[in-house]
Amino acid sequence: MSFRLKKGDTVQLIAGDNKGQTGKILKVSRDKNSVLVEGKNLVKRHTKPNRTNQQGGILEKEASIHISNVMLVCPKTGVPTRIGAKVLDDGKKVRISKKSKEIVE
Repeated sequence: MSFRLKKGDTVQLIAGDNKGQTGKILKVSRDKNSVLVEGKNLVKRHTKPNRTNQQGGILEKEASIHISNVMLVCPKTGVPTRIGAKVLDDGKKVRISKKSKEIVE
């Protein structure tokens, strides 16, 4: 399965509790077909005190979201769009926005 989303892309959530919110992708997990979006899908984790976290307690961190529940935000129009692939004349393969037909960098 090929993923057209990459780390650093701005995406909009299209399902779940945070539906409609946008954020930046921190990590793409190919084996679980999921992504980690900055500041979205926060869960609480109870942790014991350890060397890195002397205090312990309840921490909030991002949980993964299935890749089908996010959609790339077009850099030109600012609306969610599907992503296509196109081969340029020089043989380079690039991603394009299906709505605006612009190259996504």
